[in-house]
Amino acid sequence: MRAEVRAFVADGPLPDVGASGEEIDRRVEQLDAIPRPVTAEEARALADSFGPDDCHGVAWTLLHLIETGPNPVLTVKPEPDANEWHDRLWMRALNAGLVEGG
Repeated sequence: MRAEVRAFVADGPLPDVGASGEEIDRRVEQLDAIPRPVTAEEARALADSFGPDDCHGVAWTLLHLIETGPNPVLTVKPEPDANEWHDRLWMRALNAGLVEGG
């Protein structure tokens, strides 16, 4: 796993919308530093970095970064109490015909 991905993952999940502008900017800079495309291993690690909400749109950037890697990242439907972003990754893979089930 590349250093940029390790650094992002090591900082934990994205903060919520109540985080400071500086914290959100820092996390955006970390995401921007990750070369595209990501590997399958990196995509799986990044998928655990979603926070409780969209973090002022940063979660969408993370989702799109994950999707630069080999898809699908999730191969089984998330549990009903899963993070909403895991549900989004699953539904996007399902709609693209990358996974079966529902």
